Amino acid sequence: MNIKHQLILISTAFLCLIMVSCKKETEEHKKEEHEGHESSEVLLTEAQYKTVGIVLGKLEERSMSGIVKVNGVFDVPPQNLVTISLPYAGIIKQTVLLQGMEVKKGQVIAVLEHPEFIQLQQDYLDNKSKLDYLQLEVIRQQELQKENINSAKVFQKAQSDFESLRAIVSGLKEKLSLININTDQLQKNGISKQVKVLAPIHGYVTQVNVNIGMLVNPNDVICKIVDIGHLHVELTVFEKDVMSLKVGQKVRFQVNNEIQERTASVYLIGKEIGPDRTVRVHCHLDKEDKTFLPGMYLRAYIETRQKQSLVLRSAAVVNSANKSYVFVYKGKEKDNYSFEKVEVETGIASDDYTEVILPPAIDQQSNFVLIGAYDLLSSLNVGEEEGHSH
Repeated sequence: MNIKHQLILISTAFLCLIMVSCKKETEEHKKEEHEGHESSEVLLTEAQYKTVGIVLGKLEERSMSGIVKVNGVFDVPPQNLVTISLPYAGIIKQTVLLQGMEVKKGQVIAVLEHPEFIQLQQDYLDNKSKLDYLQLEVIRQQELQKENINSAKVFQKAQSDFESLRAIVSGLKEKLSLININTDQLQKNGISKQVKVLAPIHGYVTQVNVNIGMLVNPNDVICKIVDIGHLHVELTVFEKDVMSLKVGQKVRFQVNNEIQERTASVYLIGKEIGPDRTVRVHCHLDKEDKTFLPGMYLRAYIETRQKQSLVLRSAAVVNSANKSYVFVYKGKEKDNYSFEKVEVETGIASDDYTEVILPPAIDQQSNFVLIGAYDLLSSLNVGEEEGHSH
């Protein structure tokens, strides 16, 4: 084989390779065009159009709120949760305490006895009697000094003794007030071996730690009472969302599996980030509800910002392969209704409306499928599966 024949063979092989390559590219291009068309256009007959129940509509301009989804609990402020204890030991003689029961402010919730209670009352009465005597002695010495019958030193000594004892009596009076003993009544009615424990607030008993006959040591917790009249919502917000929060923002929340939605407003935003990178947000209920209990869990949505947006009803926006689409009505071709699937970006979603950002090629005045979009998407998916099978 000479060089001329070799060149002819090489040239022929090269041309064949180019032709095969071009044919392959052309087929792939046609396939892509076919698949692209197949995945973006839907045709419905008159009967199908009515069966699906297509409803068309245009973009609307609405004021939309950004949403932060959070979890939280009901809580009470510290002044509404009372832990009851006594500074002295005592034996429980009577109690009406039951967990969950309602108690009124000033109601007797337990009665205690202890010799120390008797000794305190006795010390008070004894020193109060001496104080009354010293008060009279100060007045007598003052009169004698005016007449130069006694020295100033004697008067000063009487006055000093009086002031010293008055401090002791005042201290005993305060000690007795800690165990709810009124000194005026004590002087009138005499010593009592019993001490009454009174409810300091109106609320509900959440914890009971005593029973009749039990010795309660100083500062032991007898019970806990909570006033649920001023419950608040305590939300846990992730660090990344805190910057979008402001005092006064509206909060919508649901309890457990309730369908009913309730509202609150942001009152305080915590200034410390916890170990789990969250911040506590304190919210006040718009309407008090005594059916809630402290510690009850809830799901909440904080409305973070307001802006004017172009929106469609949320049912008009469908999702496929992690992308969002809408269907644009293209008109009627012969006996078929034509719709085009268009990829869009979505923004804020609230109250069954979703913000939609259209590609530049789509006219904002177009008609969009508001109801029936998922049926059209399903029709496309079936068509694609059939195309792949062929």
